[in-house]
Amino acid sequence: MDKILIAYATKHGSTREVAEAIAAHLADDGVDAHTLPAHRVRSLDQYRGVVLGAPIYMGRWHGDARAFLRRFPKELAARPLAVFAVGPVQDQPQQWEAADTQLAKTLARYPGLEPVSVGIFGGAIVPETLHFPFSHVPAGDLRDWDEIRKWSARLPEALGVRALAV
Repeated sequence: MDKILIAYATKHGSTREVAEAIAAHLADDGVDAHTLPAHRVRSLDQYRGVVLGAPIYMGRWHGDARAFLRRFPKELAARPLAVFAVGPVQDQPQQWEAADTQLAKTLARYPGLEPVSVGIFGGAIVPETLHFPFSHVPAGDLRDWDEIRKWSARLPEALGVRALAV
């Protein structure tokens, strides 16, 4: 059976929600997908492919995602890897470009890793989950669930996994 891992890093839960949505879309397509926080992953042995997602905060991809790449370089080089970032909270071209540039710079620091698919999705701000002064910023959610579903639909082929009979 082809199982894939969707490992994620999150600070306030928004990226976890995206990871769970990706897993649900894959399950709808008959793919056996498991979600797990990136810092809790101990082995990749049982997985045919990996999806790694994390938010970009203050111009940096979440540290748990970077630590995941450092912990499993050989394993990730030996199986298909897809990555996504959750970042822009304002729908402005410069924010999307900055997120794309930052993710590319981060991935370039890990030689031998060539993702089969990369997604950049909008982020969410939930002020009540933030510390002052950020707790006073306006709420917003740029996550495009339809775009996330479309990206998810391309993952089985990109990761080379077979769907289960549904």
